[in-house]
Amino acid sequence: MSFGTPGPMRQKLTALVLSGHKTATAGLLDHDYNKEQEELEHVGEELLVVDSDANAVAVIAVDSVEILPFARVTWDFADAEGEGFESLEDWRLGHAEYWASEGVAASEETSVVCIRFHVVSGGAP
Repeated sequence: MSFGTPGPMRQKLTALVLSGHKTATAGLLDHDYNKEQEELEHVGEELLVVDSDANAVAVIAVDSVEILPFARVTWDFADAEGEGFESLEDWRLGHAEYWASEGVAASEETSVVCIRFHVVSGGAP
C-alpha cells in the first residue's frame, strides 16, 4: 500500500500513517481498482506500507471498506484521513483537485472506496 504520489506527498501521508494521525484513505473504484484490475481490500487484511523509495515502513490492518458516492462521504471519514482538511467541502475540493491531476474528473456520483485502518507494526509506539 502506498499513499499519494511518490515524493513530498507520499512522504507527508506516510508520516501521518506512522504517527497514527491518518487512519483512513480514499480511492476511486473505477480508476484505482477496476482500471488497474486491483481487488478491493477486505476487513482484517494486512497491508505493507511503502515509502517513495519502495521501502517497507509499516504494516496496517484494514478495519472497514465501504463504497460510497463522492457526495455521500462523511466528515467523520474525511477527518480520519488526517490530512488537515478544515471541512467536508475542503476535503471534497482537495480530493477532486488531486484526482483531476491524475486525469480523473470526480462527480457527486463517482464511487469512492473508503478504507479505515490501523497500524499493526512500524508506527509510533
